[in-house]
Amino acid sequence: MSGGPDRRSVIAALAAASIAVPLAAQGRGDEVIALWPGIAPGAPSVLPVRKVEQRSSDPNFNDRWLTGIDRPTLTVRRPATPNGSAVMLVPGGGYGFLAWDNEGEEQARWLTALGVTCFILTYRLPGEGWTNRATVPLADAQRGLRLIRARATDYGVDPKRIAVLGFSAGGHLAGSLATRHHESVYVPVDAADRLSARPDLAGLIYPVLSMDPAITHGGSRDNLFGPVQNPEALRSASVDLRVTADTPPVFLCHASDDGLVPIANSLVLYQAMLAARRPAELHAFDQGGHGFGVRAPKSVPISAWPMLFAAYARRTGVFPA
Repeated sequence: MSGGPDRRSVIAALAAASIAVPLAAQGRGDEVIALWPGIAPGAPSVLPVRKVEQRSSDPNFNDRWLTGIDRPTLTVRRPATPNGSAVMLVPGGGYGFLAWDNEGEEQARWLTALGVTCFILTYRLPGEGWTNRATVPLADAQRGLRLIRARATDYGVDPKRIAVLGFSAGGHLAGSLATRHHESVYVPVDAADRLSARPDLAGLIYPVLSMDPAITHGGSRDNLFGPVQNPEALRSASVDLRVTADTPPVFLCHASDDGLVPIANSLVLYQAMLAARRPAELHAFDQGGHGFGVRAPKSVPISAWPMLFAAYARRTGVFPA
């Protein structure tokens, strides 16, 4: 990667991301964009009830899981000095919950420290009663990306410099957006839906990508499709089988010792990108497990992935040089 000052800025941003923020200081004055006017499409007769599970025993540190997503949204995290780039953050959780802090808020901290405007996607969970469960998360991701483009001027964002960064099952959703951005999965509701939902870069961190039984994460697959699983629908949801000449550049990071989502998920997508002659970068580390976010000890090489992602985003023109 390039010179010293930029490297130092990324390291400083990572340090900021790891600082515990007191609970009382979080969640105040949130700038939230509702994805849909009124109730989201395909709603069940009784909407799910929002729940927040605090996984942390430290009163000064948040580690929240969200369920009961009745109102999908984008939560905005603005940098002090915007650089014109944006990232839509997609937390994972096996399509059964959203790891809000580990894969949302903590990622926004280091990105905003670099000048990136962040939008954390709260997407509907397919097992919570929505019609067309297998495409409900994709509909929210498409709509979210389009709304960011539609409001780019309001946030000082270049509409041609918008990335998506997804983790675990959120990586599957981000990868699906990168390869299925053109697919019609909901009825347009306003002028924003005439805009492209294609991200300019997709970062996929320990992602679920394939629905192949040999390598998929069974929990994510089952939550996405339910008990009845059509083989053709499973193929359609395999990101590695959806790569085309229009797929944006992809950044992949995975640990070989990931015992939950096999690294083979990232390998098959990387091979598919190479076969299609699409830009892609893969970082495979021997240690890191699953769900490391930006919490890996600095002594472990995988902790460098945000610097590597930022460098790739600069090379692809999404982040400024």
